[in-house]
Amino acid sequence: MGHREELLAAARTLLEERGYAHITARDLVAQSGTNLASIGYHFGSKAELLNAAIEAAFDDWAGQLADFVMSDPAATPLQRAGATWVASLESLPDRANLLQSYIEALAQAMRVPRLREQIAAHYRRARAMVAELVARSLGDGAAADDKRCLAVAALVIAACDGLAMQWMLDPDGTPTGEHLTEGLQAVLAASLG
Repeated sequence: MGHREELLAAARTLLEERGYAHITARDLVAQSGTNLASIGYHFGSKAELLNAAIEAAFDDWAGQLADFVMSDPAATPLQRAGATWVASLESLPDRANLLQSYIEALAQAMRVPRLREQIAAHYRRARAMVAELVARSLGDGAAADDKRCLAVAALVIAACDGLAMQWMLDPDGTPTGEHLTEGLQAVLAASLG
């Protein structure tokens, strides 16, 4: 494994242990066994390294959710959207420290244009990935870059992010996956009936 990968692995470990705001460049070097110059060479800054590690972790999570949601070939697009939100909700306790780090990174990114662009680029890639799943779910020949697919992708991501934020702030007040499913079924039944 090269210095880049060692730094990413160290950053991910430290993000899960300490949170974004409590990691120094020296911590990253000590954890990775690399040197301070490696951070600048491979990532530009400590913050960009931490954001890259957060992005990689969320990409892994998104891939797991996508595999789960697409595993039932008979599911309708709406069932898949609901299953995404439920699976996301149910996996939040395992990702609490990473979510805290992400929230801290967002606060920093609002003041640092380069970091904001890094996170925005992550969202563009996430929307493209989810839009591809939406296009496959529709089964009507729509392409992933179809405006409908991109809009639904943005909605699915917004719901996942919003549920995660609510859970971080008020875990007892956030609906369970079961209650979310029941609520979505009731809304769909009322709108179709």
